[in-house]
Amino acid sequence: MSNQPSSSTAAEPDQPTAAPVEETAPVDLAGAAPEGTGRVTFAPGAVVLALVAVGWLAAMLWSTRAAIHSAEAGVTAISLSAYALPGVISAALVAGAAVALAATNPLTRRTERATLRFLAAVGTGLLVGLAAALAINLTYADNATTNTIAGTTAAAAIIGGAVAGARNARVVGASAAAALTVLIFVVAFSRARDPLSDLFGAGDTQESVLSAAKWVSRTESLLAGLLAGLVAFGYLTWSRRRARRDPAAPPRWPAYLVAGAGPGLLLLLTEVIIRVGGRTLLDLAAALSDADEVAQSALGTSRVDNGIWVLFVGALTTLIAFGRTLGPAGVDEAEPAEDEPAR
Repeated sequence: MSNQPSSSTAAEPDQPTAAPVEETAPVDLAGAAPEGTGRVTFAPGAVVLALVAVGWLAAMLWSTRAAIHSAEAGVTAISLSAYALPGVISAALVAGAAVALAATNPLTRRTERATLRFLAAVGTGLLVGLAAALAINLTYADNATTNTIAGTTAAAAIIGGAVAGARNARVVGASAAAALTVLIFVVAFSRARDPLSDLFGAGDTQESVLSAAKWVSRTESLLAGLLAGLVAFGYLTWSRRRARRDPAAPPRWPAYLVAGAGPGLLLLLTEVIIRVGGRTLLDLAAALSDADEVAQSALGTSRVDNGIWVLFVGALTTLIAFGRTLGPAGVDEAEPAEDEPAR
């Protein structure tokens, strides 16, 4: 009896005690901080994006100035200013967001205060807007359209800075990069409009010309949306690879959805800014003649349609591209209990 164990636990072999597993919060694929922490993020590549965006804004301002100065004073200058206004405003909106991202990245690494970062982003957008407005007032011809263009451009840059003050800066960076790509693509696509019009059956009748123009516009919007979605997806994927975090962390698809839809949202926001801040210029251009009134109305409708197309096609493209990166679901559960030694 003395050989019998005094307790049942004494007879059991010593079992190794498993070390506690440190739980880590899930990582946002778009670079967002773990959910619930309230932390803000920074946007990689923001300096390069800001330089390209500022260069594009300068190019739009220069081309608009050249067009206005080459035109005859009065009626033609007003009409050309109204036609050029959307390009300047969209460029100012993206430039304000891009420069604000570059300016607030160092601040994001030093502090977690989202309010301070938002105020810095708005202040940066204000500086960009004031610089653009000053350049317009100093270089443009002194006419009824100059102050309208300058004020609306400044407002667009400030709003762009406010957009860059969002917590998830990487989604904003992806949207800004994709929107800038769309703006450049639209200008480059203008060279293909005439050949495509002929391809779509533009003839001698007004009906055929309008039908061909409609299909050219839809083709442009579709291609712009595809390009926006691919650029947004590529930016977010690249930014995650640069992040020093667990690459096996589960991704979050809403970041891709917002980034893909971001360029379309920025285009629609541009239209709102144009119709509010540039209302005086648009009314002056529409009052020149019945043809100008019809043209301004048609252009406004076309811009809205283009923004909606880019929004939905971009979001869908980004989600499809993201979905193709997902592999089969892994089996994380332990092996069946019969593999464990019986006690």
